[in-house]
Amino acid sequence: MRIFIALDIDDAVRARLELFLDGVHGFAPEARWVRPESMHVTLKFIGEKPSDFVDEITRALGYVRAGAIEISFRGYGFFPTSKAPRVFWVGIGAGPELSLLAKSVDETTAALGVPREEHEFSPHLTLARRGGSGAPHWREGDRENPGFQRLQQKLGAMPALEFGTMTAREFFLYQSQPMRGGARYTKIAGFELR
Repeated sequence: MRIFIALDIDDAVRARLELFLDGVHGFAPEARWVRPESMHVTLKFIGEKPSDFVDEITRALGYVRAGAIEISFRGYGFFPTSKAPRVFWVGIGAGPELSLLAKSVDETTAALGVPREEHEFSPHLTLARRGGSGAPHWREGDRENPGFQRLQQKLGAMPALEFGTMTAREFFLYQSQPMRGGARYTKIAGFELR
């Protein structure tokens, strides 16, 4: 099973993002755009694991303690850079609670043998990809890429992007199933933030 841990996006924020995507996806038609129903804030990508490990990680995540987190969605950017864009994202504003939750999830999964994150947590909401990994950091093979140039020009002429604020009250263990037209994400278990 291919699994990851993430926060869901509430319906009001998702609706504003969907309206925005409808207006801009034509400026980068070769990109793979994320379907609005699939949007989430990844805390930890784990990868392929057997079902008995999924049971083990579900139990372990039940011990993670964190409070509800207020998150705002605004601004945008490109990974790894705007001159060599591979990923188009919306920014996430949150207090230290979000990074502390990601760190706690990383420590919990590391205790089960999942490799720790190599880089500092960089909260963002991926909207589109053009080839390669969705990772925010520079990767071998990254180079100057005009694929998002028209989108960048369009965004430069728009007012600041604001998609709203939500309060995350739980996080989830998801299964990712590759399918034609993009992966399908299924919630395996939820964990309350209180």
